[in-house]
Amino acid sequence: MKKIISTEKAPKAIGPYSQAVEANGTLYISGQVPLVAETMQLVEGGIKEQTERVMQNIGAILEAAGYTFANVVKSTCLLSDMSNFAAMNEVYGKYYTENQPARAAFAVKGLPLNALIEIETVAVK
Repeated sequence: MKKIISTEKAPKAIGPYSQAVEANGTLYISGQVPLVAETMQLVEGGIKEQTERVMQNIGAILEAAGYTFANVVKSTCLLSDMSNFAAMNEVYGKYYTENQPARAAFAVKGLPLNALIEIETVAVK
């Protein structure tokens, strides 16, 4: 059985999808871009600020579903430019200091709202 997860502490979906779906002890978090939940505007700043906002949004969704970053088993990071990889990695690494999840990182042609980064996440209890 699937359960839709939603929280006001993370940006509302900007399309026909849920913030996250939980099924059989696994949480699938939709790709998060660096929107500020209260304003639905991109956070100001560069890749570090945008990555920090994305991770905060993921954290809010994890918390709403009863998970933590320790439950994350897989992340997929989409970057608008691979030259941002090192700076993104620096911020991302603050959230996974041990038992890091599996991860893939790709450069893509474009992201929603011209964001510099989008991260989707899978967590398991």
